[in-house]
Amino acid sequence: MADLTDKQTFSDEDALEFHRSPTPGKISMAPTKPMATQRDLSLAYSPGVAIPVLAIAEDVDKAYDYTSKGNLVAVISNGTAILGLGNLGHMASKPVMEGKCVLFKRFADVDSFDIEVKTTDPDEFITVVKNIGDTWGGINLEDIKSPECFEIEAQLQDLLDIPVFHDDQHGTAIISTAGLINACHITGKRLEDVKVVLAGAGAAGLSSIGLMKAVGVRAENTVIVDRDGVIYKGRENVDQWKAAHATDTPHRTLAEAMVGADVVLGLSAKGAITKEMVASMAPNPIIFAMANPDPEITPEDVASVRSDAIMATGRSDYVNQVNNVLGFPYIFRGALDVRARQVNHEMKVACAQALAALAREDVPDEVAMAYRGRKLRFGPDYIIPSPFDPRLIWYIPPFVAQAAMDTGVARKPIEDMDAYRTQLRSRLDPSAALMQNISGAVRAAPNKRVVFAEGEETAVIRAAWGFKQAELGTPILLGREDLIRQNAAEAGLDFDAMGMEIVNARVSEHNVEYTDWLYARLQRRGYLRRDVQRMINQDRNYFGAAMVARGQADAMVTGVTRNFNMVLKEVRRVLDVKERMIGLSILLAKGRTLFVADTSIHELPNAEELAEIAIQAADTVRKLGKTPRVAFLSYSTFGNPPGDRGEKVREAIRILDQRGVDFEYEGEMPPELALDPEARAAYPFMRLSGHANVLVMPAIHSASISTRLVQSLGGATVIGPLLVGLEKSVQIVSLGASVSEIITAATFAAYDEGAVAEG
Repeated sequence: MADLTDKQTFSDEDALEFHRSPTPGKISMAPTKPMATQRDLSLAYSPGVAIPVLAIAEDVDKAYDYTSKGNLVAVISNGTAILGLGNLGHMASKPVMEGKCVLFKRFADVDSFDIEVKTTDPDEFITVVKNIGDTWGGINLEDIKSPECFEIEAQLQDLLDIPVFHDDQHGTAIISTAGLINACHITGKRLEDVKVVLAGAGAAGLSSIGLMKAVGVRAENTVIVDRDGVIYKGRENVDQWKAAHATDTPHRTLAEAMVGADVVLGLSAKGAITKEMVASMAPNPIIFAMANPDPEITPEDVASVRSDAIMATGRSDYVNQVNNVLGFPYIFRGALDVRARQVNHEMKVACAQALAALAREDVPDEVAMAYRGRKLRFGPDYIIPSPFDPRLIWYIPPFVAQAAMDTGVARKPIEDMDAYRTQLRSRLDPSAALMQNISGAVRAAPNKRVVFAEGEETAVIRAAWGFKQAELGTPILLGREDLIRQNAAEAGLDFDAMGMEIVNARVSEHNVEYTDWLYARLQRRGYLRRDVQRMINQDRNYFGAAMVARGQADAMVTGVTRNFNMVLKEVRRVLDVKERMIGLSILLAKGRTLFVADTSIHELPNAEELAEIAIQAADTVRKLGKTPRVAFLSYSTFGNPPGDRGEKVREAIRILDQRGVDFEYEGEMPPELALDPEARAAYPFMRLSGHANVLVMPAIHSASISTRLVQSLGGATVIGPLLVGLEKSVQIVSLGASVSEIITAATFAAYDEGAVAEG
């Protein structure tokens, strides 16, 4: 199966230009150690490299400790079965193998390099790979024709002490098996009862039927059909791999075999399955037409004769894509992380079952964005996770690793699986480690009640659901109960099972209490009692903030349906500012965590305000477990060139000097001096002991533009801006925020409430 397929929306020249420019090919090498000084070079090569050489010579497993072997996969082919194009030679396979390497890195942070072997002789191929195999932590065989691929994989797995995995066989098998598990779940069919027909007895087809048997499909309920007809017991001229799946059956053609069948797997060619065959199948048929680039039968043709079918293909322009990229990156991630000796049957089953389970979970907004906003939820049109689901990296590998440990093929068992999941999250998401620490602290604190003010919005409902599922606290949804329950049901969420709390402001028992309290607060600011009554009855921001102010809730998150300034004005009428209110954004890039202030409140702060912003930011950063080092950023460097904004920064420094604050600070300076201590040679008077982690901007526009620019360019994650300084904890998300953004804001709201110890 091809890994990523789509309707061709580009020309041939577009494709050639993509692979040619700006640098030929799709992969390159980047060093993981500094190479800036003579000492660096001496450590990297001679004489420093001799030390790990001697250590590995004494114990070859030390190669996992001192080289990249433990995160390195070889993608190897001889080009005898390139995609759907056939035997075009080993060099013609190189663009595909490079693409495979890119997918390994993109989806599982696995380093890989391609190797194209110039031979079609299986024994010669095996000899070549055997002799270089120890270089790698694992080997991904690719685009090798059947039946030679079976023998090549089997022999190499016996000869080498690392995982050897032929993705064309097992990738398709794993994904289609996950799809079958869920299709049976939806239709109420039992795996042990379904009749399965396989059209196409190549590597992928035979592996798929084998794995489906491993999860419960009975051998006697299967029929396999190749280009010569049904493979039945006693049929002549059948190789050993096909013969292993032969059954006693009277059927001799695909059309005969499909009568009354529950499932048909197509891994053959366009047009192999007809409408008449589909019409003859059992009720609620499951049809996986996986030939590429054109399926055995299109979903449109199936829909014209069956309205009860569940359909999957190998194409991304149809629902339920059987896409190998859901399997191989995460199989290898889990196998590498326990230094597995092989990828065995149990590890493949674990991967398939994990994928099936993930598809049944609520789907993140990031996935919908990849599909142009199409809402995805478990059902006939969503039985297989999307390749763009960000949870795959931490959800799937632990199951694979656990199976390797349980079956004794793991050299280095994982002792703390929760810590392993956290480490996996941080591989592709730089915010994961920080959020794991914050979430862990929130879970460890007394259970917090967090108001989700815009409770009728589907994104807010899903965020509240996720917040409770993650055991981060008790969400309270504000809104009309019937509408909230209706929207929850449409999103596939069972509120009764979860016990979600819903509050309708208009009929709340606290309505009069909140009105009296808020009127006493606002009566000398031009508000009549009826104005306040309307606020409490009709505006959930006022009601939610009053809940927090009066102690019926600990924190609140809002902002999905209104802009930041409007929401802040409403909240400020209910809650006071403690000392100084700021907006603090968290920027994570290249292994660094930076805090940027003020990104939402002070448009053009004066010197006193800049000093207060620094104090508030430093205090917040300390509460988040970091030691603050504050840099006041500017276009100027310690007075050069001079200017009004630079003078305000210098005055802010003088104010901090007079106050004797307990954190490092310096300014004014450009970003390179703040972030790179080695760039400070000309400024020996600088007081920062290392790189700054709190950046105070001279104005809101510079703070907002810089964080958004970095985020837009990619390679960085921005959280916030977080609202800091109110007397009670409220977080305001951006208009139209995603579910994950709302959950993050709610988590910080629960953390900020004060129950978490400074750390």
